[in-house]
Amino acid sequence: MIKSTIRKRTYRAIYRLLDRVSPVRFDCGTICGAACCTAAKYDDSLGIMLLPGEDKVHDRNDAWLTWEPLITNEYEFPESWDGKVWFVRCQTPPKCPREKRPIQCRSFPLLPHISEDGELSLVYNDFDLPYVCPMIEEETELDERFIKATFTVWKHLICDPLIYDLVWKESRDRDNYE
Repeated sequence: MIKSTIRKRTYRAIYRLLDRVSPVRFDCGTICGAACCTAAKYDDSLGIMLLPGEDKVHDRNDAWLTWEPLITNEYEFPESWDGKVWFVRCQTPPKCPREKRPIQCRSFPLLPHISEDGELSLVYNDFDLPYVCPMIEEETELDERFIKATFTVWKHLICDPLIYDLVWKESRDRDNYE
């Protein structure tokens, strides 16, 4: 696995911070039937990549997740990524343990974006998704506490060079696509 500079206790602190907030003041899954959580039930290629080092806070023996190592040079990861990263799939959607969700689930529907001049911002997830998220489609006004916490989390995460490189690459891909 590729090595992260982020420690287990930092990941745990990030999880605790994001446990206190939600994109909206109600369970957003009620408006879409938990589409982002249940899509994998119908397409077993769906899941989420753990950030470098994020596996430290998960137990590979938990039955709710399956783990697959991805060899970074076989996919479109940043050049600085050399080795393997974990791709995980929830086996119990939509009943996945909410307190154990990976960071990219916790910060959905937002993504970090780094501008050409190095400024971090958050944007709505613009990846091609196999489902419709009403919050993205309608650009729902998100809870300010969620936005602030998510920004704080990504500000810390991009201090790790590998995560910075990932966000930088995805930001340039997004800029080139638009």
